[in-house]
Amino acid sequence: MTRELLGRIGGELERAVATLAARCARDGRIDPALADEHQLASYEVAVVHADLLAAQSCLAGHERMSELDRDLATAFVAESVVTSLGRLEEIHAGLGLDTGELLAIRASDDFAELRSKGASPAFLSDLGERVVEHDGELGAVELDEMAAMAAEGFSRFARDVVAPLAEDIHRKDLTVPESLLQPMREMGVFGLSIPEAYGGSAGERENTPLMIAVTEALSEASLAAAGSLITRPEILARALLAGGTEEQKREWLPRIAAGDPLCAISITEPDYGSDVASLALRGTKTQGGWLLNGAKTWCTFAGKAGLLMVVTRTDPDRSKGHRGLSVLLVEKPSVEGHEFLVEQDGGGTLKGKAIPTIGYRGMHSFDLAFEDFFVPDANVIGGEEGLGRGFYLTMAGMTGGRIQTAGRALGLMRASLKAAIAYARERKVFGQPLAEYQLTRVKIAKMAARYVACRQLAFDVGRRLDEGGGSGEASVAKLISCRSAETVSREALQIHGGMGYAEEMPVSRYWIDARVLSIFEGAEETLALKVIARGLIDAALKQDA
Repeated sequence: MTRELLGRIGGELERAVATLAARCARDGRIDPALADEHQLASYEVAVVHADLLAAQSCLAGHERMSELDRDLATAFVAESVVTSLGRLEEIHAGLGLDTGELLAIRASDDFAELRSKGASPAFLSDLGERVVEHDGELGAVELDEMAAMAAEGFSRFARDVVAPLAEDIHRKDLTVPESLLQPMREMGVFGLSIPEAYGGSAGERENTPLMIAVTEALSEASLAAAGSLITRPEILARALLAGGTEEQKREWLPRIAAGDPLCAISITEPDYGSDVASLALRGTKTQGGWLLNGAKTWCTFAGKAGLLMVVTRTDPDRSKGHRGLSVLLVEKPSVEGHEFLVEQDGGGTLKGKAIPTIGYRGMHSFDLAFEDFFVPDANVIGGEEGLGRGFYLTMAGMTGGRIQTAGRALGLMRASLKAAIAYARERKVFGQPLAEYQLTRVKIAKMAARYVACRQLAFDVGRRLDEGGGSGEASVAKLISCRSAETVSREALQIHGGMGYAEEMPVSRYWIDARVLSIFEGAEETLALKVIARGLIDAALKQDA
C-alpha cells in the first residue's frame, strides 16, 4: 500500500522533472539561462526527491527495524507524503501541469489509511511516549563488527573527553585543544578513509558507514570541537587518492592519517561563494613553482592547520571556467590564535584572520590573503597532469565531505533529541512534567521520526558509495539531514522554553551549530539547484534522447 502510494507520487515527480527538462534545455542539453528561470520549481523538486528517497529508504529497511523504529519510519513516511503532495501541487501549478492525479492521490483510500495510521494525534502521542521511555536510543542500522566497535569507542570518548570541554570551547571561542586532538590522533580518526597501504585504517574496500558512525558519535558531543575534525582530511585524502601522483600519495597520506599536519580546505572566495567554476585566486607560473595572489574566505581550521588544500586558477584564461583550476597544497606553520602571518624568504606572504561567528566555534573559519606566496611544483596535486583538473579533484573530495556532513547532522539531531527528552521529563508545567503533555510527545515523536529516516538514508548511501555508486545521493543525504537537524534542534530548544535560549543549556549550542550545516560543504540552494535538480533533469534528457 505505502510503496504503491510512494510510486504514484514519484511518478508525478518524474512528470514535473520531464517538464522542467523540456523547458530548461536547448539542443538536448541544459541551458543555464533557461534553468535559472525555473529555480523555484527546481529547488522544490530537489526537496521532494530528498523526502521521497528517505521514505523509500525507511521502507527498504522496515523488516530489519525494531518495532519502535518501524513506527517512527511510518510517521516519517506519512509526513513526507503529505508535504511532498503539497510541494508537488505548487510545482505543477507553476509549470501549468494538470493536478488531477495529485488530487486523486489525496482522495485515495491508501492516502487516508497512511494518514490515519502514521499521522493521527493518538498514534504520534503514544509514539512520543515510547521514545521518551527509550531515552532516545533508536535508529539502529546494520554495521559490521569494525564499524560497531569504532562507534562504541568514539561514543565513549565523546562522552567522557569531548563533552566536558564542549561548552567552554563554544562560549569562550577557544581553539580545539591538544587535549582533544592528541587522543583523536592516537585513535586514528584522521585516517578513517585512507587505505592501510598509505598509513590509514581503511581496508581494501572503503568503510563509509564506519566514518558516518564515528562522525555522528563525535558530533553528538560537539560539532566544532570533534565531529568536524574528520571533514578536512576526508576531502583532501579523497582528492589525493583520485588524482595525486604516487609520490604525493606516499608523501602526504600517511602524515594526514597521523593528524600531522592537520588540514584545512580553501575553496570559497569573497565574490563567488559556492560558484567553484568562477574562482579567481591566481596561480602564476614561476621558476620551480607557482606564485599565489588573491583572497579566500571561510577556510575552516586554517590557523591550526599545517596544510591547506587551495583551489587555484592556474590558467589565466578565465573563459575556461572550471577547466582552468588546479589544486595546490600550501604548507604553513600551525598557530593557536585567531590571526597569523606567514612570511617567506622570497617576500611572499599569507595572512589569516578568524571570522567572528555566532556558532560553530572551536575550529574557526578564516579570511586568507595571498601575496606572491610561493608553492612548489611538487605540491600541485597530480603534478603537470593535474593542471586544469582542480574542479574534478575537488568534487571527488566533496562527495566524502557531504556524506560525512550528513553524519554530523545526525549527531546534532541525536544530541538535541536526548536533551529534549531529559528536560521534558524534569520540567513541570501546570503541575505535571512536559513529557506527559500530548503536544510535547507529538513534537518528540516527529523529531525522532526525522532522525530515524535520515539515519537510514545516510547509512544506505554510505554503503552505495563503497560499492562504487551513490555520489549524487550523498548530496541528497546532506540536504535532508542538514535541513532536519535545524528542525530537530529548533524543536528541542522550544521544548526548553526560556532556558533553551540561555547559553548555559547545551541545546542552545546545538541549535546555533545546526544552522551552519545547510551552508557549508555545498550550500543548500547550490546542492538543490546545481547538483540534485540538475542530475534529475540530466537523467530525464538522456532518457528522452
